Amino acid sequence: MEHRLLEYFLAVCQELHFTKAAEKLGISQPTLSHQIALLEQRVGAPLFLRMGKKIHISEAGEILYRHTVKAFHELEQAQLAIDGLRGLQRGRLRIGCSGNHLLTSSLISFHEAYPGIELSVTELATEETREGLLSNRLDIGVVFLPLKDELLDSIPLLHETLQLVVSSGHPLFHADSVKLTELQRYPVVLMQPKFLVRQMIDASCMEAGFSLRPQAEVSTLDSLLELARRGIGGAVMPASYLLRLQDDRVRALPITDPIPGKQIGVVYRRDLYPGASTTAFIKHLVAQFESSRFT
Repeated sequence: MEHRLLEYFLAVCQELHFTKAAEKLGISQPTLSHQIALLEQRVGAPLFLRMGKKIHISEAGEILYRHTVKAFHELEQAQLAIDGLRGLQRGRLRIGCSGNHLLTSSLISFHEAYPGIELSVTELATEETREGLLSNRLDIGVVFLPLKDELLDSIPLLHETLQLVVSSGHPLFHADSVKLTELQRYPVVLMQPKFLVRQMIDASCMEAGFSLRPQAEVSTLDSLLELARRGIGGAVMPASYLLRLQDDRVRALPITDPIPGKQIGVVYRRDLYPGASTTAFIKHLVAQFESSRFT
């Protein structure tokens, strides 16, 4: 059975949409449909059930999916072992991160040291990163801890705290800090509920006996900062993101009494061969955080 056909099959399983899968693969939708039909002929059973515009994986498709994922995983493990024999001249790392700002300087310095290693970083919620690691779509995660799973190990990197970013026209602009309970008196903008930054502030407020009703919810820290600049509301943001903030239009205030905080660390599969590039990047990342101002 051709590797290419199985690759197409996995894409359709992941997207459950032929057009989206075709776009992901960089081929036309009719070509993809033809290839899946060819694969179905070879296995002798339908792999997908078509119901109008929606598709579902058939029972035969579920069986093939499980074995294909295992086969692709074994091939990846073999490649990692071979790359380890070659040293760090080449390789590929797929990283899920709860905030790309956490990795920028480490990515630059690692690339300078090992230019042959391809780095792919995707900004994801912590739970999305966990799922990516467990499904072998990611090699490493940089997320909020603890991330409880018997298949994952972690190394702490820094203790993250939250701050309130306000515009120059905000009543708190000249304050030195803001108490947690004061947040309920002002309009706020927050990350969407799936993100740990949002869950951190929600949990702290709940313990204090109140909840926040945001003026807006967004999915990126850049968007959150822009809303604060425009005076839509005070933005609750991680302190690590604001370390290099240089903008006279806004000011970051520590949130106190109590200070919302949580550990951030690097996570990886404990049951898989890590590969030379993964091991090197984790060591590099830990060293960078130990010597940087994040700590």
